[in-house]
Amino acid sequence: MLLLLFCIFVVRINAVDKIELVSREGQTFEKGVVTEIIQDNLQYDGSRVGEQLVRVEMKTGARAGQTLEMTSSSGYLFGAGCTEGMKVIVMQSVSGDSTVASVYAQDRETVIYVFAGLYLLVLCLVGGKQGIKGALGLVFTFFCILFVYLPLVYRGHSPFWVSVFICTITTVVTMYLIGGPTMKTLVATGGTVAGVCIAGLAATAFSAASGITGWNVSDIESLLTLWNTNGIQVGGLLFSGLLISSLGATMDVAMSIGSAISEIHAQTPDISRRELFRAGMRVGRDMMGTDSNTLILAFAGGSISMLVLDYAYDLPYLQIINSNNIGIAIMQGLAGSFGIVLSVPVTVLLAVFLYTLGRQKQSA
Repeated sequence: MLLLLFCIFVVRINAVDKIELVSREGQTFEKGVVTEIIQDNLQYDGSRVGEQLVRVEMKTGARAGQTLEMTSSSGYLFGAGCTEGMKVIVMQSVSGDSTVASVYAQDRETVIYVFAGLYLLVLCLVGGKQGIKGALGLVFTFFCILFVYLPLVYRGHSPFWVSVFICTITTVVTMYLIGGPTMKTLVATGGTVAGVCIAGLAATAFSAASGITGWNVSDIESLLTLWNTNGIQVGGLLFSGLLISSLGATMDVAMSIGSAISEIHAQTPDISRRELFRAGMRVGRDMMGTDSNTLILAFAGGSISMLVLDYAYDLPYLQIINSNNIGIAIMQGLAGSFGIVLSVPVTVLLAVFLYTLGRQKQSA
């Protein structure tokens, strides 16, 4: 029944008419295969300047089966360094007998699906039954981001609270799949949601103190268009992204602590609440360092290109530490780590209370 209601909810929120920001009338993206390089732009030093002129046999679209002559910008961001036999995506506009086409990018669709499928296969083979459940949870999370988060944000709802909703529902489903309808699942879910909310509060406090907001992101110019045309609350996107990014690590900590305390309580049912709390904190302390490291390194890895440029240009320390990009990366790493660290005592307290609740009732 819950699944049916959720599916109806998803269908309803995706029934939205999008405002056309760019006219794409007559423009389609089709598949093709490069059959000939008419003119290359490869230089002696290995760089590419200008455009390639190629022939492409179209596989889909209005010109399927025909061979078209077109250009490929062959740059680092657009086009592709075409070679004979390469599968490409063609951007074409057809009007009657006239066709304007160019190579958009190399066709990577099959590679993406194959690698995703291999990952899920390995996850299921190594993890067995639990791996299959984990794969289902991963698919559900990805589904929620695409078909719940994006439509709700597009409709003008607060990105922060939408991400809290997404984190909550994906945590409930993932934990239920892994742990079943048990007290351990309830503990892990509560600890995860608490940790994610703490990360959001820490980011909000950092934002208020430092002046860094969701309006300081690098692509704000494009986002302002969405704000003006659709009323999308672009200022909250930065913080909602932080919540979703910290979800995985927080979920890992909460489930591990919940499982450990559950096992300790099962093996020593007469253990006192104080000793159970201390045991849970010892487990949590071993985890918080590595998981905080994981989250901070993840955000640092996303900023590595910017850091290399800053180093190469030998920018002054005061310029670097006070730049918006560095401030955002620091805020994301520290706020997420706050959520992980503080989720440990919250999860331990919740576990101790719930696991010993039955003991209290029996004594009463």
